[in-house]
Amino acid sequence: MPEIVLTQASAHLRHGSNIGQPLTRRDGVLKVTGAARFAADNHPPGMLYAVLAVSSIARGRVTFLDLQAAKAHPGVVEVMTPANKPLLAEDPDAKTNPFIFRLDVLQNDHVRYANQPIAVVIAETLEAATEGATLLFPRYETEAVRIGLEAGESFIPPGVGIGNPAETHQGDVEAGLAVASRRIDATYETAAQYHNAMEPHAIVAAWDGDSLSIDMPSQGLAMALGRVAGLFGIPPESIHIRSPFLGGGFGSKGLISGPQVLGIMAARLVGRPVKLVLRREQMFGPVGHRAPTRQTVRMGSDSDGALTAIDHHTKTASSTFDDFFEPASDISHTLYASPAISTSHEAVRLDTGTPLFMRAPGEATGSIALESAIDEMAEACGMDPLAFRLKNYAEVEPISGKPFSSKALRDCYAQGAERFGWARRPLASRQMRDDAGLLVGWGMGTATFPALMFQGQARAVVRNDGTGIVETGAHDMGQGASTALAQIAADGLGLDLDQVEFRSGTSDLPDAGIAGGSSHTATAGMAIHSAGADVIARLADLATGDERSPLFGAGNAGVIARRGRLFRRDDESRSESYAEILARAGLAEIEGRGNSAADPAAQSSYAMHAHGAVFAEVKIDPELGQIRATRLVGAFAAGRVINPRLVRSQYYGGMIWGISFALHEHAVMDPRSGRPMNPNLGEYHVPVNADVPSLEAILVEEHDSYVNALGIKGVGEIGITGTAGAVANAVWHATGIRIRQFPITLDRLIEPTP
Repeated sequence: MPEIVLTQASAHLRHGSNIGQPLTRRDGVLKVTGAARFAADNHPPGMLYAVLAVSSIARGRVTFLDLQAAKAHPGVVEVMTPANKPLLAEDPDAKTNPFIFRLDVLQNDHVRYANQPIAVVIAETLEAATEGATLLFPRYETEAVRIGLEAGESFIPPGVGIGNPAETHQGDVEAGLAVASRRIDATYETAAQYHNAMEPHAIVAAWDGDSLSIDMPSQGLAMALGRVAGLFGIPPESIHIRSPFLGGGFGSKGLISGPQVLGIMAARLVGRPVKLVLRREQMFGPVGHRAPTRQTVRMGSDSDGALTAIDHHTKTASSTFDDFFEPASDISHTLYASPAISTSHEAVRLDTGTPLFMRAPGEATGSIALESAIDEMAEACGMDPLAFRLKNYAEVEPISGKPFSSKALRDCYAQGAERFGWARRPLASRQMRDDAGLLVGWGMGTATFPALMFQGQARAVVRNDGTGIVETGAHDMGQGASTALAQIAADGLGLDLDQVEFRSGTSDLPDAGIAGGSSHTATAGMAIHSAGADVIARLADLATGDERSPLFGAGNAGVIARRGRLFRRDDESRSESYAEILARAGLAEIEGRGNSAADPAAQSSYAMHAHGAVFAEVKIDPELGQIRATRLVGAFAAGRVINPRLVRSQYYGGMIWGISFALHEHAVMDPRSGRPMNPNLGEYHVPVNADVPSLEAILVEEHDSYVNALGIKGVGEIGITGTAGAVANAVWHATGIRIRQFPITLDRLIEPTP
């Protein structure tokens, strides 16, 4: 990626820290001018175009494809089917670790869900490939389709999420409910949602003998590298994956998908580079989604409003051929103090693609149910929703009893409520109207997300001209990673930002872990920080052991790295530049390596989460039921903030997604065919500018010395978890109607279901 000239925002950093500064994105100019090269922008010489033919049924088998008609179409080079596909070295249905999911790559003629790939047409032009795919005119032998949470036999899954138990119990829930003065028992339903990043899944693959070059969007380069190497039986060093930019991912690009593997297979079949890009409707099936849920929450409280029991049960779904179960009930482990907590899950198997990670998996779906239930419980107790949450504030993690590594949630409540004006909220519903006669409602929700961190690696170099290089295979899917990580890199090397070249986005760089679980800044950032510390330590060894250096003998006192120089910690008048140290040693550069991983001791001793509070205002037409979210204020505490401008952007994105969850997103499945009926951005509704209200994100100060040395928690997903519930609760406050099916649509307000 070309180096970007930074704006004036970096000028004041000449003698200060890069961390904590609200710098603009380093890749911003490239993106707004169109110079940023995404995967599908690549066109190697001799490239062909591949187009998927996908199933129009959800269950059965393909009995006929008109290959003759497709191949006869001008420009069509080949049609790849189960009969002529290149053989793979590994079974795509084998599961060798928890992050391996089964792929549909033309194993046979069986159809397991609608929009499953059944053939790949390869042609000289995109138009020819598209037209060739329409000429296949597939015929099917169909079987009865299973769609909806009542379509299959329920079972207890072996686990939920990645390795979480399906059931967890603390205390006696039934006894807690029995002694409660007030109780609720409510069921909430969330619809299936589909990843709809602006950039669809794509791949440009080119073989050179047994060497493979790939351009594709990826949130996990190292994992993709290992998966491709295994499937094609070639060493990882023979594969080069480039992914400098992603047009959004939301979890769907964390693992390599079946269509991307088909692009590599197509290139091997024809012996030429091949580009394959999914059409929008093809995103509804083979690349993951958020499964629907039905969640039953039972709560009890004593006469003072203190919770006596929480029981959170989720029914969800997975595909017929793989296992991923949305861990929605697990949100109830962490937020509210109760002497008895029980969480459980059951599941059914449906004729859909496999659900996978989707932004805040589990927390997003579970949060809207839990926060709605908390509001219902507060109403039953005659208490203000904020007062009820404070009454049941958890000083330790309820399910484990561990102390929190840090928790500034009280400050989030206080700052958010004050900014929003919550004290003016009437307790009863349907009490406020605006000048136009619209019903006005105010609601709130608590936000939380675990502070995760994975393993990562980085390499850092200081050159004899006083500049630095930092390398890690990081992923920027729009969250600003290339900017925030460069700030950490510059600080770690004690250099100004414009003196550091930051390299990321390719598989030949050190493994930066996966950009998922709101963990990327912590994971890659700590690896970068460690690599910088390693370089500085090596420089210090050179200087303090050299009698010619003014730092000689400072080993015990130590040195400080700042502005491209090392200073004696006990006497800063004695210093030396990196360039001088390297020149005297006769070195062109000095290199350091860094690793990152969560501290097992800290994880076993502390509960680690980010927290927040979101306050929402909605306005509703009392006759039409039309809902508008008009104002959102979120206050979030997520440890150390590397770049407040980028962090606010992530909070805004999460809050907008929360509006989408509560009011818009809903994949409609045809129960007869199993096909998605709204697989496009015209009918699968996500918020547009007119739907997005005034947004404000407050960055609440929080220090955490346990999550990692930099004190970083993630911010990418937490904004969803409080917002969806806040909007739903505001709808009740405006109308007095409690809708428990999401998204909340106007028909449900006009004719509410029981």
